[in-house]
Amino acid sequence: MTAVTNITGATNFVLQEAIGAYTDEAYTNAKKLVGTALVGSNPNIDTSTETYMGQVRWFKPIGATINVASISDSTDGSTTTYTSDFLKYIKSVRTFGAKKVNLQQVVTQVDGLAKIGRDFGEIQAQDEHDAILAVLKGVAMSEALNGCAAGSGATGLGGQTFTNDPTDKKYGFYVDLGSAKNIVDATATVQGAARAEGFLQAIGMAWKDYEPEYAYLVTSPQTMASLRSANLVDQTTVTEANVTFNTIFGGKFRLIQTRAAQGIASADLTKLNTGAGVDIVGTQTSFVVLPGSIAMEALTVPDPVEIYRNAAAYKGGGTTEIWHRWGYVLAPAGYDWVGSTDKFPSNAEYGYAVEGGTPKALSTVASGTLASTVGTWARKSTSALSLGILPIFHS
Repeated sequence: MTAVTNITGATNFVLQEAIGAYTDEAYTNAKKLVGTALVGSNPNIDTSTETYMGQVRWFKPIGATINVASISDSTDGSTTTYTSDFLKYIKSVRTFGAKKVNLQQVVTQVDGLAKIGRDFGEIQAQDEHDAILAVLKGVAMSEALNGCAAGSGATGLGGQTFTNDPTDKKYGFYVDLGSAKNIVDATATVQGAARAEGFLQAIGMAWKDYEPEYAYLVTSPQTMASLRSANLVDQTTVTEANVTFNTIFGGKFRLIQTRAAQGIASADLTKLNTGAGVDIVGTQTSFVVLPGSIAMEALTVPDPVEIYRNAAAYKGGGTTEIWHRWGYVLAPAGYDWVGSTDKFPSNAEYGYAVEGGTPKALSTVASGTLASTVGTWARKSTSALSLGILPIFHS
């Protein structure tokens, strides 16, 4: 970005002065989920719709009625019908601005907006990461309400098992390992891969006979250290789109390491367990995510970069503001947005609960049994086997 100054022809000189005087400290924010293959695209998402919302339509699987032919019974055979469905997605627009007093540059010899211009890419990427993580946690909240609350008047039956019906939404799409660690301590009889059996059990419970060839495992540094101590990290890495992943179990899980907090807040977990369904015991969360399970489409935002000058401010010294604007649609595969439809949602609102049609933080939900409470992401897929975001609760 070209530096903006009040001294015609001095742009390059001032920029070099600033670089000579300052260096930039490296960002050490949590490693980002944006740019990884768990984020994909959906060509059916239309970002040019006129409201805050959009819809994706599809035909549901056919439940065929099979007749047994007869040469003696003249009764008409039963016909087969099929149905379609739709889900809604929500747009969000973000802004970021900064301001400088023009005459500060006379005494500092530094363009006050140069730092903003250099680091804008990092700022936008961090926002997108935060939003993606918020969607993951929001999906976890919605599925937790399915399994351990009593949403829609049906008592939750807990998380996934090896034998539950994938079309029964009273089972939340999550696996609760309970008081067990995700990587259990080694014993005389539990060694090597057996220490991480919980992950293998979870993926089998979730996708059953549709178990994917590979998935992404979003891990904390603590989990990563446990995997290394168990000697489970494969020597061979996997590279895709210039990103190299460590893997475990011969490439079954591609590891995305981040210290970003993934879990449901303890107060929210306590609230969830007041429901009439099966309590969640695990207090920490890891995510197993299939490729492309969150669709992300950029919005075309008017005036994505705008500069505003106020020449009269500071006794005529003037000020300069620069504003960046960007937006996107984030849509987890198989989920319908049932949150607020009259504004752009914040990251917090991606994880709200909905009571009586009103989105709100779970901590403010009045119903003690959560009898009419659902998440802002309502499962729309006929079968849980079509979903791609699996929260694993563990200790």
